[in-house]
Amino acid sequence: MVKVRFAPSPTGFLHLGSARTALLNWLYARHTGGEFYLRVEDTDRVRSDKKFLDEILTDLKWMGLDWDGELVYQSGRFDEYRKAAEKVLGSGKAYREGDAIIFKVEKSREIVVEDIIHGKITFNTDQIKDQVMIKSDGSPAYNFCCVVDDAAQGITHILRGDDHLSNTPKQILFYEALESTLPEFAHIPLMMGSDGAKLSKRHGAVSVEEYKKKGILPAALANYLILLGWSPGEDREIISLSEAVELFDISDMGDVQSRFDDRKLEWLNAEYIKNKSTRELIPLLKEKLKEHGYSSNVLDKDKFEHLTKAYQVRFKTLNGFVEGTDCFFTDDYIKEDKGYRKYLSSEEGKEILREYARKLEGLSEFSVEAIEDACRRLADEKAIKAARIIHPTRVAISGKTGGASLFEMMYIMGQKKVLERMKKAAR
Repeated sequence: MVKVRFAPSPTGFLHLGSARTALLNWLYARHTGGEFYLRVEDTDRVRSDKKFLDEILTDLKWMGLDWDGELVYQSGRFDEYRKAAEKVLGSGKAYREGDAIIFKVEKSREIVVEDIIHGKITFNTDQIKDQVMIKSDGSPAYNFCCVVDDAAQGITHILRGDDHLSNTPKQILFYEALESTLPEFAHIPLMMGSDGAKLSKRHGAVSVEEYKKKGILPAALANYLILLGWSPGEDREIISLSEAVELFDISDMGDVQSRFDDRKLEWLNAEYIKNKSTRELIPLLKEKLKEHGYSSNVLDKDKFEHLTKAYQVRFKTLNGFVEGTDCFFTDDYIKEDKGYRKYLSSEEGKEILREYARKLEGLSEFSVEAIEDACRRLADEKAIKAARIIHPTRVAISGKTGGASLFEMMYIMGQKKVLERMKKAAR
């Protein structure tokens, strides 16, 4: 049975690269009917923090991942690491240096790794210095405790980033010294920024938490990470986790680095938003409005549903919805200065607002059809295009030059609020 693991370090939020590694391990386990374990690398007692672990676990669940068995904490296994080190020491393959235990690396030897993704890779031990197993403070060295844990859990495949490739020959030496079964290795090409450099803060958001806050949907983020280095074929770009489980095999991963593109992710997210039902989308939008300090109760159930349908195809992220519809939930909405200067700085624009407001005041029914009819009638009376009424009105009630159909916006906003804002802008 295939057994894989993801080993996060709780010293910070879940990085996108780590999330991708976890996702690929999970996919491979589920595709093969194997098991996916989580191991917490918390040997750094100073920097490790439970709040980061909680966030990492939450983010993994948010992306749709689950795991088998209980969490394994390295901080609770120091005795096991020391026992394993003492075993190697007793075999004559290690030595003491003070309180530290150090493995003697045999020189002039070739170590061959048959990597699932990259093929045959050869290392020479002349390039590897003697390896610390137990540090002088009693804590285990990274490469040693990973091997002890992987052997104890029966891990059969280690799928991880290319940045761990240099650790592999060192870990192979430890497997041999402990007389443990060697797993198969697959080193996944790294995910780079749009400029080809290693993905970092200078590229913008780099953690799952940041993308959650931006309003990226979990299915969209998982979908995008899956496609970085792997393809389901037939030029498909939309794929669910369940579909990916059916098709994914780690041996199909490409051996070149992939580039993370925010614009492509937002396009994909917009597709997921468009394809959601209104019933599914409304709770997400209400929660996002709440995060930004707005109350969705400003609109009744029917009007909020109408608003959702009107804007669903117009925003790429949940935050985009909030930014584009803030005028419906507060009077302190974002205003585009350029739009005000273009459409409301002249007396002509203000007079058009006043005349349209008078027509709207006389409406007994404030429906989309009645609002539009009033606009068309005014345009005919003044022998002007309806756009000369629509543009200044849109800016007056929303502060923006774009959005959904003006007449739908006005209906959702309501007669009282629309007239208040039109009259204020006209003054």
